[in-house]
Amino acid sequence: MTRNMTTQKMASLPQTPRQKIRRIGISALAILTTFALCGCGTGTAAAGAATTTSNTLTVLTQSTSISLDPATSQSLPNTTAGLVHRRLNTWKITDDGQTKVVPDLATTTGVSSQGGRVWTYTLKKGLRFSNGKPITSRDIKWGIERSFSDSFTGGLSYHKQLLADTAGYHGPFTGKSLKSVTTPDSRTIVFHLNTPFADWPWVASLVSFAPVPYGQGTQKSYANTPVASGPYMVRSNQAGKQLVLTRNPYWSKSTDPVRSGGPAQVVYKMGQNLTIAAQQVLQGTGDGSTSILGEFIPTAQRVQALGQPAQAKLLKTSGDGALEYLAINNRHVRSRLVREAIAYATSRRDYRTAKGGKAMGGYATTLITPGIAARKKYDIWKVPVDGDPAKARQLLKQARQEHPHLTMIATSDQSEQASAIQHSLALAGFDVSIRTMDSEVFSDARSNDKGDYDLLIASWQPDFPSAYANIAPLFDSSQIGGGNMNLARYSNPRVDALIHEATGEEDTARANRLWQEADRTIMEDVAVVPLIYSRNTFVHGSRVGGFHIGTFPAYPDYLSMTIRKEGK
Repeated sequence: MTRNMTTQKMASLPQTPRQKIRRIGISALAILTTFALCGCGTGTAAAGAATTTSNTLTVLTQSTSISLDPATSQSLPNTTAGLVHRRLNTWKITDDGQTKVVPDLATTTGVSSQGGRVWTYTLKKGLRFSNGKPITSRDIKWGIERSFSDSFTGGLSYHKQLLADTAGYHGPFTGKSLKSVTTPDSRTIVFHLNTPFADWPWVASLVSFAPVPYGQGTQKSYANTPVASGPYMVRSNQAGKQLVLTRNPYWSKSTDPVRSGGPAQVVYKMGQNLTIAAQQVLQGTGDGSTSILGEFIPTAQRVQALGQPAQAKLLKTSGDGALEYLAINNRHVRSRLVREAIAYATSRRDYRTAKGGKAMGGYATTLITPGIAARKKYDIWKVPVDGDPAKARQLLKQARQEHPHLTMIATSDQSEQASAIQHSLALAGFDVSIRTMDSEVFSDARSNDKGDYDLLIASWQPDFPSAYANIAPLFDSSQIGGGNMNLARYSNPRVDALIHEATGEEDTARANRLWQEADRTIMEDVAVVPLIYSRNTFVHGSRVGGFHIGTFPAYPDYLSMTIRKEGK
């Protein structure tokens, strides 16, 4: 997905890249399709599970293509790209479900200097690509430089905004080098940032930091069969049919304690009907016992499985994850009293019921999501989950707007949830009309410069477990319009200053306090109405072991998966 950056931003604050709409902000399909491209790693198998590496893990997905190019991928470190590509850092999910950033190709998560503006990494010894050639710092720099090429769009962009001297740089294919990334020797790589950034170790864990052999990957076809650095390499990749990953003979477990390297091969079967695929996994027919569904299990199959103990054991539901919220266009709804009335009028229970009930997530009251270290749970307004229409009417009367008209935009996938919100607001005196549009039109309407709406439903899952990735993309004033994700069109200089200060703060405890203050300030302004923290339910075959979901992200950890022996 391309990112059209806004031209107005704080001079010393890195402009936050527009995040991928793979989350459920448009529809469940957006996040499901990306999950089908996932593969995660902790290296921890299910306790007591007898395993073998002689079998195949099959991923059944409705996706019709899988791109493995680090320059264009938006896969999280614990997703499919993690099976094929290592990075400077990666994620490890601990036994208590917490996600930590740990070294991957590098010996440390990064050594900072100059107040957090310079980060230095040293590569481990003995690293090799799947073609047998050594992995060097130049290969990592080349991979990062490729991501700037106009030929490769849609990938994660944090590093593009944070690295110094990137203006006018369009990749290495014209012979130009990125001056802010230096390689003093074959094992050392140094990054020079345009501002202090304490969360750089998380950025260095993203797929953009996977090595690409120097001089290779000049064509888009590299996405189909990239040179691997992880435990698996591509044997074949047929769009609409299947992707087959087999062992990388040069991958070394001794340099990669995070990835377990479970099954002998991993096969993604594309273009699957989710209902049929879910039944296959639940019933163990065909290769269902050694398969997983690469997307959320359909509601009907989830309900069916819960009624049958043997099948219920094959379900895994995440804890509270992505924030689903009602964005209020602050440029249209300027009265804080009216925005507060919207918050009191909104029935979170009705919204959750329209989504599918209690299993869909816990009620939200804050902006920083579960699994993020800076999160502090609070409820500033103490609005009942059913809303408080009487209080809302009182606030509207105080604002002298007793029957305001509001326009909500939505996709057809959001129709039931939008209607639930429309109904609860009507009880408080609001006149809400819903404009339904297809996903592509909706995507543009919600993030273009015009902002022709009053309300919309959105969802947000950070790209890494940091309050920066929670708050900055959604509420920094530089992220209004231009394809960015400040959908509330919210602008508060105080919040901008807090974001700026917290972004460069190297003291974690102090940074967390600043993020918490920003969270609370935004809630005091009633920029948005938090609805729920969504939960995701997945299904795995009876012989699939090591199927774990941490507190962040709310997806299974593919790289920890194994195949149990028959009868185990």
